[in-house]
Amino acid sequence: HVVESGGGLVQAGGSLRLSCAASGFTFDESWVIGWFRQAPGQAREGVSCITTYDGSTSYSDSVKGRFTLSMDSAKNTVYLQMNNLKPEDAAVYYCATTRFRNWYRGCSARVMDYWGKGTPVTVSS
Repeated sequence: HVVESGGGLVQAGGSLRLSCAASGFTFDESWVIGWFRQAPGQAREGVSCITTYDGSTSYSDSVKGRFTLSMDSAKNTVYLQMNNLKPEDAAVYYCATTRFRNWYRGCSARVMDYWGKGTPVTVSS
């Protein structure tokens, strides 16, 4: 499973780093790990995904250039570095994972099989 951490309160323009620690599998295997977010009253949306197969990443247009997804195979952890945060980035952020065979289906919540409980991010203006 996956466990998120690192959420909190930050001012607009600030930065946060979210962590997603995975257990039950290793990054030597081929998985897709993604970050998703859900604001109140809105659908869950894909933010960024990475594959442990070769480290390829994808980003939503709304975060491209501001967020960076990386992984540390030794720690079985994925990091989402969020810079220049905006009030519209405020949401509960979830980490999720699925097998690499689903990579071609895109960074979509419908594709993911295992979910963390989420970590809240609040951005004050």
